[in-house]
Formats: sequence, structure tokens, C-alpha cells
Amino acid sequence: MSQALPAGIEQRAWGELSDGRAVREFTLRAASGLVLRAINYGGIVSALEVPDREGQLASVVLGLPKLRDYEARNPHMGTIVGRHANRIGGARFALDGREVKLEPNEGANILHGGARGFGKVWWDIEPLPLAGDGSAAIALRYTSADGEGGFPGTMDVQVRYTLGPGFEWRIDYEARSDKTTVVNLSHHDYFNLRGHGDVMDHRLLIPASRYCPIDAERIPTGLAPVEGTPFDFREGPRIGERIREPHEQIQRGKGYDHNFAIDSAQAPGDGMRFIARLADPSSGRAMDIQSTEPGLQFYSGNYLDGSLEGSGGSLIRQGDGLCLETQHFPDAPNHPEFASTRLAAGELFKSSTVMRFSTFGAGDDPFASLSEDHRA
Repeated sequence: MSQALPAGIEQRAWGELSDGRAVREFTLRAASGLVLRAINYGGIVSALEVPDREGQLASVVLGLPKLRDYEARNPHMGTIVGRHANRIGGARFALDGREVKLEPNEGANILHGGARGFGKVWWDIEPLPLAGDGSAAIALRYTSADGEGGFPGTMDVQVRYTLGPGFEWRIDYEARSDKTTVVNLSHHDYFNLRGHGDVMDHRLLIPASRYCPIDAERIPTGLAPVEGTPFDFREGPRIGERIREPHEQIQRGKGYDHNFAIDSAQAPGDGMRFIARLADPSSGRAMDIQSTEPGLQFYSGNYLDGSLEGSGGSLIRQGDGLCLETQHFPDAPNHPEFASTRLAAGELFKSSTVMRFSTFGAGDDPFASLSEDHRA
């Protein structure tokens, strides 16, 4: 995809938060040519530069040029999300026979850990020694106090960003709490593989035969088949192909804002499963996602309203980016039929997600190389 270059990690001052704390920007460069930029606040990834079919670099994630916008008005762009990614209905759940009341931040519900979720806190970032394989990595650490957002237990969290030699960005999560609690960690990047414009011509393949319908408050009501609905992404349709269909679920989400139950099984050894392939015919960029997580929240950027200026100088509008969040299912603590997000006191939570980039030729089928197992 591009010429091999020396791997490295650089850092520089990137402003101050409103409380005076200094924020630094870390730039990771892999030998493959990938470049990732991240800041202490929220663990935000503000840029991820990937070459297109002609070898030209562009950032494939949306970012903001001003720290104040990240602090005051950010729609979770580029952030780590937790303690519990996605929504918990009624901001409450039962844990070991007692009710836990959380701090709602979206009507009566809690979203992405509440008003002080992990995307709104200061992370300690440490550059890690460069590896001989041309990769570069940083470790991000945060301690969430007992009762933060209403969640029980003091929780120590470590997240690692690694730019690997194989055109990949890997995220590894670890967490441990001194009290039994719940945890569901993810990353909230808005992807645009073209690097500009909207994503309606991107094609997306998700190997999922079921998804989670939502109620009027976007809380899942269970599982339903994708067959015959706009939620069938098993053959890689265009994002914009069915996003305006008069389907009740499209209307409730104002587009796509739904969890998909991934069909592909976990691989032996590393526990990874194939989650999705996103492809942009214009640039020739493609992204494969693998994860240890069982679900994928697909959000089509429905509430991007043009009120924020992006890093490229243009206003960010509806559909200019999409989110593919690997995670356990939303509202899992209130759905015993979903995989549990319970974390026992002293137990180690671990999760990993890899985004691997490639290119394809003009006119080529970006899904031709996928096996039938990856098409659900």
C-alpha cells in the first residue's frame, strides 16, 4: 500500500482543558505508513491516516481542530466509551439481587457511562518501547472512582493503541474492579474511508442474521431477524441504499443506530471473530474489523448537524461519518438473554478489536475475497 518507513512516536503540547490541565497529542507512525494521533482527553483518536489505492494518505476518522469543542460539544467523536458503552434503559439494573441506580444523561436513560463517561476524562498516556516489527504503541490508563456515574467499584482501566506492521490498528482493553460491577468498553470513531464528503456510497458487510430492534428511546427490545429488512448487510450493500426506507426501526433511529448480533464464531486461540468489512469504491480503501466482542453497534451519524467544524475545515453534517462500535449488547444488564457484562470483584476484563486496512482496484468487488463463513 505504501513505502515502509521508520516507526516512531512523537508528542507535543495540545492546549489546556477548562480546569487548566495540560493535554498532549501523541503521534504514532508505523513502518507500514499508518499514522495515528491521540490526546489525553477522552483517549480521543483525532486522526488515523491511511493510504488509498494511489498511495495518498488521508485521515479516515473524523476529528475536531479545537480542544474546546472536544471538551464541550463532542458527540463522542474518537473517544473511549465506558464504563458501559451504549444505553442502559431507565439508568438502572439489578446486580446480585440489589438495584443499582445510575446517573441518567439521555432522558431517563444512561448513554456511554453518563455525563462523565470515559470519553470525558483525562487519561494518562505512556509511549511504549518500539517493537522490532515496525509497530508503535501507547498505553492509556485511568482509574474510575467507586460510584462514578453510579457504577459500583473502583475500576482500574488500561487501553492500548497499537499500529501494527500489517496496516492495522489494534485496541486492547483491560479493567479490574474492587467490587462486582458491570463493564462494556468500546471506541466511538466516526469513519469516512474517502476522507471527505459523506459515507452514503460506502459499502458495508456485517455477518449478522439478527439485530436488536429499539423502542422510542432507542433501548433494545430483544432480537429480530434481518431477513427482508433494511438491516440485512450480509451482502455488502451501499450505506445509503435503504437508509430512507419507511421502516419503523429506521424512523426510530433516524437512520441506523442499532446493534447487530454477529454470527461468526470466535476463532480458537486469540478469540477473535470477523465483525465487518467497510469499503469505499471511490478511494479503494477497505477496512476489516475483528474483535473478541459479540456485537456491533452501527450508527450512521444521524445527529451530526453541521454545528461543528471538522479538522479538514468543513462543517460536519449528517452522514459524514459512521460508527462501527464493537461491544457487548446495549442494555445487557437488563436482558438476561444477552451475553452478560457483569464483572466480579477482582476479575480481569479483557477485550480486543483490530481494524485492518487494505485497498482494491477501481471496478473490483471489495468483498470478493471474503469466504462464505464471513457472509453469515
